Amino acid sequence: MLFLGYFHLPTALWWSPCRIYSPLFPKMRWRIIQVQYCFLLVPCMLTALEAVPIDVDKTKVHNTEPVENARIEPPDTGLYYDEYLKQVIEVLETDPHFREKLQKADIEEIRSGRLSQELDLVSHKVRTRLDELKRQEVGRLRMLIKAKLDALQDTGMNHHLLLKQFEHLNHQNPNTFESRDLDMLIKAATADLEQYDRTRHEEFKKYEMMKEHERREYLKTLSEEKRKEEESKFEEMKRKHEDHPKVNHPGSKDQLKEVWEETDGLDPNDFDPKTFFKLHDVNNDGFLDEQELEALFTRELEKVYNPQNAEDDMIEMEEERLRMREHVMSEIDKNKDRLVTLEEFLRATEKKEFLEPDSWETLDQQQLFTEDELKEYESIIAIQENELRKRAEELQKQKEDLQRQHDHLEAQKQEYHQAVQQLEQKKLQQGIAPSGPAGELKFEPHT
Repeated sequence: MLFLGYFHLPTALWWSPCRIYSPLFPKMRWRIIQVQYCFLLVPCMLTALEAVPIDVDKTKVHNTEPVENARIEPPDTGLYYDEYLKQVIEVLETDPHFREKLQKADIEEIRSGRLSQELDLVSHKVRTRLDELKRQEVGRLRMLIKAKLDALQDTGMNHHLLLKQFEHLNHQNPNTFESRDLDMLIKAATADLEQYDRTRHEEFKKYEMMKEHERREYLKTLSEEKRKEEESKFEEMKRKHEDHPKVNHPGSKDQLKEVWEETDGLDPNDFDPKTFFKLHDVNNDGFLDEQELEALFTRELEKVYNPQNAEDDMIEMEEERLRMREHVMSEIDKNKDRLVTLEEFLRATEKKEFLEPDSWETLDQQQLFTEDELKEYESIIAIQENELRKRAEELQKQKEDLQRQHDHLEAQKQEYHQAVQQLEQKKLQQGIAPSGPAGELKFEPHT
């Protein structure tokens, strides 16, 4: 994702949505995250989330109470203003009026910025704390700018103009947090995180092209016989990877029933969509969020990927998991708020696609890139490698120049010492007392 050239996310940093949970206001807390986090993406480490313990009696569950004192600390979102974002959320949540408005607000009202106008009605204590947070954030950004300029040894830049690149706050007013600041924070996080979705797919595609590029480059270094052996091994690994059980269509009845039976340990004949929803709404807030959905695909992914097998790429597994989640969300999440309500879930189970889905094509069944795309990518790599080579040659030349200068200085130093020694010897021969480095006389004690 982005820091406008500073905090660009690492290519292998795959993220999924997250929430911040409040023990007293779980639903309200998620509405806040919908706003300020604007569908935050968290690393694929969230796939390690554990399901709640389930026994047979849970099939009779109708109403479940929220877990008391449960709080899941939010992972870093990857946004360069992540800490500022979380602190603003926490402060706003302490104001009863704003919290009430947030509970009643719909997604469109939040996105449009109308909710930001409610900031004028929050308590003085909250506004004071928000002002303090903004001043700290502006100070932090100025320090980052200064550090960057110092590194570039550029003192002629206008710091005020540079602050304009940070679109998550109003830099023209560095001292107070206004409704415009909240509006800018929401819109910036929304745009940044939506851009990350697109960037993630692009980075994965580049990852796959780089693998193929490196494989082909390695083959060029081999003899004809060795090359044939490597090609044969490569095809064998592909066949082994593709030889896996059928993967159920994500979100289909077959897929959910398999989770019900194999993961939850329940009788498949007792499968009930409403009970299934309640069992996998881990925090009991009435929604299935993206991380709760991703947890449902683990068994399907295990059919295809095994970390112990050399032919199975775990980065591909996480891309497959995210594809499954995005597909289910596109089919079920009709209001596009990245949450699945019980109503949306039950409505989806009534569709024909739920009972008779199309087959699901895994990544190994798809063409991830064309030959033309690979050639274009390789040309870009060649340009970059050429630039790096030129830079390396320049650095090597600078190193050699510095070494020559060093050698020259060492030679001059040696000549100077020799000249001083010769001069001292002549003085001794002439009976003149030797002198020190600054020309002072050296008196030797008489015996």
